[in-house]
Amino acid sequence: MKAFGKTVGKTVVFCLVMMLMCSFVYPLALTGVSQLTMKAKADGSKVDKDGNLTTDTKEAVGSALIGQDFTEDCYFQGRVSAVNYNTYTEEQKESGEYAGVASGSYNYANSNPELKERMEKDLEQFLKEHPGVKAEDVPAELLTASGSGLDPHISPESAEVQIPTVAKNSGLSEEEVKKIVEENTEKKTLGVFGEERVNVLGCNLDIAAAMGK
Repeated sequence: MKAFGKTVGKTVVFCLVMMLMCSFVYPLALTGVSQLTMKAKADGSKVDKDGNLTTDTKEAVGSALIGQDFTEDCYFQGRVSAVNYNTYTEEQKESGEYAGVASGSYNYANSNPELKERMEKDLEQFLKEHPGVKAEDVPAELLTASGSGLDPHISPESAEVQIPTVAKNSGLSEEEVKKIVEENTEKKTLGVFGEERVNVLGCNLDIAAAMGK
């Protein structure tokens, strides 16, 4: 019985020590190191209007990791977002209508008629905004929602199909817009993992700068 009591005591002590280490010491140490070595990234990779990482919230125009909705036709559009990229107004926040950070997709099954209806509506709107583009040339990702609803990237193909419209409405040449897309295209990780992707915010910041905004 005495041996059993010692075993239980050691087990309790071990659990308490591990809880302290894993719940407090490790997170605090990790937070401290990240704040010292990569503060801008640790704070959310916020970006200023020049495209540089910033720790000043007042200067931030977005995040390199979080997508946002661009409504002006001189800018590139990102993927469909079920949570509208988690945007909200101060009024919604104060009234409680906005309950906090949101992330997620529509979760429609392929057989769901609402999915077909939404995609057809979005396709119609896209073709209206991008005259000259055929329905079969529109990449599926521009009509389907990302899993998080916060995706900041599109594929090079999704950027390419928008170049003529962006160039026309921004006053830039298609060559200038293509160059901007190339400069904001992130390659495969280690040249092998993932896919090439275009950061929408990066493209639009460069377009705004080229327009003198």
